[in-house]
Amino acid sequence: MSNTPDLQSIARQVMLARGFHPDFPTEVQQQLHQLHAQPSGIATNSDIRDLRNLLWSSIDNDTSRDLDQVEVAEPLPNGNAKIMVGIADIDTFVAKGTPIDVHAASETTTVYAGVKNFPMLPEQLSTGQTSLLENQDRLSVIIEYVVDQAGNVSADNAYRALTRNHAQLQYNSVGAWLENTGSAPAKVAASAALQDQLRMQDAIAQKLKQLRHEKGSLELETSEMTTLMHGDQVIGLVPQQKNRATELIEEFMVAANGVMARRLEKVSSLRRVVKTPERWDRIVQLAADLGDKLPPDPDSKALSEFLMRRRAADADHFADLSLAVIKLIGPGEYVLERPGEAAPGHFGLAVQDYTHSTAPNRRFADIVSQRIVKAELAGKPNPFSDSELTAIAANCTQKEKAARKVERDMSKRIAAATLQRRIGAIFDAMVTGVTPHGTFVRALQLHVEGLLAQGQKGLDVGDRLKVKLIRTDIQHGFIDFARA
Repeated sequence: MSNTPDLQSIARQVMLARGFHPDFPTEVQQQLHQLHAQPSGIATNSDIRDLRNLLWSSIDNDTSRDLDQVEVAEPLPNGNAKIMVGIADIDTFVAKGTPIDVHAASETTTVYAGVKNFPMLPEQLSTGQTSLLENQDRLSVIIEYVVDQAGNVSADNAYRALTRNHAQLQYNSVGAWLENTGSAPAKVAASAALQDQLRMQDAIAQKLKQLRHEKGSLELETSEMTTLMHGDQVIGLVPQQKNRATELIEEFMVAANGVMARRLEKVSSLRRVVKTPERWDRIVQLAADLGDKLPPDPDSKALSEFLMRRRAADADHFADLSLAVIKLIGPGEYVLERPGEAAPGHFGLAVQDYTHSTAPNRRFADIVSQRIVKAELAGKPNPFSDSELTAIAANCTQKEKAARKVERDMSKRIAAATLQRRIGAIFDAMVTGVTPHGTFVRALQLHVEGLLAQGQKGLDVGDRLKVKLIRTDIQHGFIDFARA
């Protein structure tokens, strides 16, 4: 008998407990009916360019249908390259203050709960009308910039356009091809032009990555897990792997979000920031424990260089070190940035100007950025007051934190379901959290976290130990370990 229906029911309960509203109100369904009855409204005018002839493509997860962006690159005569990132134009379909918008503003994010996704926007939109699906004409907001041969970004611009995704591709297969560990996906193999396009994008992305690392961007590796399903049955968790395709999209989006942030400097807008780590002293101690040295004051470049040394010295355990550093740096947050004011920047990415704008199907902050830039392009006033943006920033930060808790809660329940038969087994582990509620560890072979119910005294984040699995509780997501 499948345990998936129970886990899906539990996922909904967890969503409610964390402050989400997983069911769309009746008013949303009424608005969807009206949108379906209306003509698509896709047409070009003096403000909307027709760029459907360009070789746009998308790269995303194997099962993704809520496609937010497409990309294309053009070589320039001087050896530089022009990058265009097309972002789904959600605002055209979801106007400010409408029922769908009010619900999205409340939820702020799509939540991926392992056995079930809880979309911020109705799937009729996010995987349909507003998704940049293959061979569909779509309105987009274009973020354009030039990358020189050293990886510097310049000549940025934003405008509206009509786009058409010519190849919907997946990270795993494209990554393997780019890394010469697998054959080209069928769509890529069938088109020499697409092969050239993707290789050019990959080369540009690696230049962007190299320059960010030179400036102090942190190359962190996490052991995020994906639920492995067989039909409706959960059969385990598998680690997500980064590759050249995921790096390609990450680098293009970091650059695009920087372009958008600079574009909005003259108006009030949202910024995505990761402040200087408060627990830098513990990061320094972790380095010292490994025979290395970091300066006494926070320094992202020094930390980046330390991490690169550790990757080279001990690649097998680099993800564990990355996890400890991520926990000690702390999560990002959204803040209001007024004209002339400087936000703290993003410590982990080593960028000063950063916002979220490239995933409006999945994040409300990105819809806000899109509305502001569209108003700016049209010569209209900012559609949001400072007080509105302050409230939106606070709610987005809070709901993003809640979403991480839902995902963590469900990963524990899924892990508990797969570990029922392994009670008494011994695992290598690392401390990932020390809180008033208890000490938490990650079993490294399993890539799952649980409470260290026995033997926790004197431990801190990053410490290594052996643990024994002593209890699992699927309903509550409890995974308890004892120090072995």
